[in-house]
Amino acid sequence: MKYEIVELEEKVVIGIKVKTTNQDGKAIQDIGLTWQRLFANGIYDKIPSRLNNKTIGLYTEYEGDFTKPYIFIAGAEVDKKLENTEETVCKIIPKGKYAKFIIKGDVQNSVGQAWQEIWSMDLKRKYTCDFEEYQNNSEDMENQEIHIYIAIED
Repeated sequence: MKYEIVELEEKVVIGIKVKTTNQDGKAIQDIGLTWQRLFANGIYDKIPSRLNNKTIGLYTEYEGDFTKPYIFIAGAEVDKKLENTEETVCKIIPKGKYAKFIIKGDVQNSVGQAWQEIWSMDLKRKYTCDFEEYQNNSEDMENQEIHIYIAIED
């Protein structure tokens, strides 16, 4: 799977979180429910100071590598750090070097397939913050462009 190395500036994300694991398909269920909650409950529309209409799926607070528990946040990039609320959390994606993958296709199957390939690659991952940026450039959920960023060692 092709990727490019990019340098990113710090990003601020606000969203809702769930602690999950990739064991026994738990993450697939937890992440799906978190996205559903973000939109069905109107939380996404209430995120203040959104920079754009792209959504972010953030993987952070890893308790080791991708086989261990981690926090998933479904949300959006905002222009400044804000306090956590009862409903949402604010997380900083640190500036640094990332492997950038561009995925096109169905939002669930294409992303899941991409992660399977990323896990088998020999990337020198930091396991700090990895994220998916949904470009939302089409109403067709079967034909989306998604950018996946994996934090890597310098």
